[in-house]
Amino acid sequence: MDARHWPWFLVFATFLLVSGLVRKLTEKLGVFKDIDGGIDQDIFDINEGLWLFASGRNSIIGDNYRWPHTIPYVLEDSLEMNAKGVILNAFERYRLKTCIDFKPWSGEENYISVFKGSGCWSSVGNIHAGKQELSIGTNCDRIATVQHEFLHALGFWHEQSRADRDDYITIVWDRILSGKEHNFNIYNDSVSDSLNVPYDYTSVMHYSKTAFQNGTESTIITKISDFEDVIGQRMDFSDYDLLKLNQLYSCTSSLSFMDSCDFELENICGMIQSSQDSADWQRLSQVLSGPENDHSNMGQCKDSGFFMHFNTSTGNGGVTAMLESRVLYPKRGFQCVEFYLYNSGSGNGQLNVYTREYTAGHQDGVLTLQREIRDIPTGSWQLYYVTLQVTEKFRVVFEGVGGPGASSGGLSIDDINLSETRCPHHIWHIQNFTQLLGGQTTVYSPPFYSSKGYAFQINLDLTSPTNVGLYFHLISGANDDQLQWPCPWQQATMTLLDQNPDIRQRMSNQRSITTDPKMTDDNGSYLWDRPSKVGVEAFFPNGTQFSRGRGYGTSVFITQERLKSREFLKGDDVYILLTVEDISHLNSTAAVPGPVPTTSTVHNACSEVECQNGGICTLQEGRAECKCPAGEDWWYMGKRCEKRGSTKDTIVIAVSSTVTVFAVMLIITLISVYCTRRKYRKKASAKTAAMNLENVSRVFRWLWNHMKRGWAFFTYIVISN
Repeated sequence: MDARHWPWFLVFATFLLVSGLVRKLTEKLGVFKDIDGGIDQDIFDINEGLWLFASGRNSIIGDNYRWPHTIPYVLEDSLEMNAKGVILNAFERYRLKTCIDFKPWSGEENYISVFKGSGCWSSVGNIHAGKQELSIGTNCDRIATVQHEFLHALGFWHEQSRADRDDYITIVWDRILSGKEHNFNIYNDSVSDSLNVPYDYTSVMHYSKTAFQNGTESTIITKISDFEDVIGQRMDFSDYDLLKLNQLYSCTSSLSFMDSCDFELENICGMIQSSQDSADWQRLSQVLSGPENDHSNMGQCKDSGFFMHFNTSTGNGGVTAMLESRVLYPKRGFQCVEFYLYNSGSGNGQLNVYTREYTAGHQDGVLTLQREIRDIPTGSWQLYYVTLQVTEKFRVVFEGVGGPGASSGGLSIDDINLSETRCPHHIWHIQNFTQLLGGQTTVYSPPFYSSKGYAFQINLDLTSPTNVGLYFHLISGANDDQLQWPCPWQQATMTLLDQNPDIRQRMSNQRSITTDPKMTDDNGSYLWDRPSKVGVEAFFPNGTQFSRGRGYGTSVFITQERLKSREFLKGDDVYILLTVEDISHLNSTAAVPGPVPTTSTVHNACSEVECQNGGICTLQEGRAECKCPAGEDWWYMGKRCEKRGSTKDTIVIAVSSTVTVFAVMLIITLISVYCTRRKYRKKASAKTAAMNLENVSRVFRWLWNHMKRGWAFFTYIVISN
């Protein structure tokens, strides 16, 4: 390399060194734990090394292989806790979209035994074996993987096993791992029936293009190239999956779905205008003051796209308009209403959601307020959920109320869905998402609380150019003194919402993680211990300080290509639905390490002093002082134990500073040598210049050897700590 290029080479090398150092520190300090190891494993990856083959006799053809519409099951003790919760969530998807139900086994002749075996697998159809096993092994605890395996049990082969598959895909046999060729078998019309449904590239039963590859090239090539990265989705049933399943089991309706309305038809889904109000809702496609288009189509379809609008621009404060659903008949005793709301009027307008329940003694129905929605943001569609608990036939009533003062618009409502399912506990609404995606950044949600009182936060990792990561963090909260630590068996379910107007046609992407109180990190600390004890200092946008526990999730939650498909990103808005619930009832033998916190009485002098991070208030000569906790290589300090220190932090900061200073001095020295040599070279002979070049080379080698020794020492310090 020419000597004049050395300084710039050293600048670039130092940049790489420092950026590598940052990555090393991030991994070492354990900010995140990636449960997928950065690899988006499909079922065939998980099952690698296993010989799994469903014999031809377990065929989709023949009523003998059908299950009853209600399938008995057992969740065996061998299952991981997270898997148990995910399986129950998968059953809810079946209930919402099909007539298939599941019940705990109570002595029926044939039932499905779900256990933790080697990999994810199932027999095809009801084989009448009494106890029929279905394995949800390690890394199989994803909701679409569970749906996939139960579709096998219900009688379905893989989509690429269809008799007509060669019309739609090409199998590249020489790219398949030796011994795995049987996974690409075709089942002809005598043992497999496509139910007169077209070939489905989007099926949850289709392999991806990398299935059982022996290298890096695709084993499955779609004959329509646009579907190359579509096959192998593991989000939810496709429309054709549902069509085939509902045909096979003669389903005419689904179990928990009740109603869906996007107002495209003039009959407005059988909804009625109430006679107990002073105004009406109008079916419109746009309003001058907003919205300019409906939520269903976002203005993409000409001569379509309608919503219901309540005009509050009359200026009469207190004007009301009530829109009532058709009569509905509940079966489960709990319901969830979902809808989008747009406010183009004053900030004082509100929407009230009622139920009108009909009983023998109240033929006109009893009106019960379920939720008041105030302070509605203006200028964009907003998603809302309302939880109901109705047991008699009823209507859902939407009442718009005009606020006092001037108003230029009103309230609009669209894409209403009602089902007998549980509403999500929280909604994380992310606006201007395209800008965030292009910025390759990390985004944290606002703080939320679980039903048990645990505070938590979600982290959306957008730093990868190809994948989106999603992580769950426990954070310090107002209830920490009264909670059990380490946090036991709270399952966090995070759902990227597919905003299709009809809840039955959605393919939302979902992951669940569960707080195992016995889980430890690399340092032996409990991963789900109190955030003030094991977390790091963080700040909310308003400057409030808190402690954030280690993130637990996946760096491959969804590819950016899939994220931009379907209706995940709508109007540049993304919604992530969050539910954190206690599933300890699924584990009767769960043991929590450490003592259960007890309530103690604190001296009155400490009543106004709040010690942070587990500090204890004590009296010293009549004054309240915080005694801060400390461990072997960590400690808290400050007046209220608000600052954290550790041996590792001290060493890392010291060594990092030393390395950075050394690197900067090295660059300055080399640039100085280069400039001096260049100046001298103009006056010196060629021989002298050659000698000087050799001297510069010696200086470079001397500095480089010392730099390597310093780096080796730093690496030893970081790894040993």
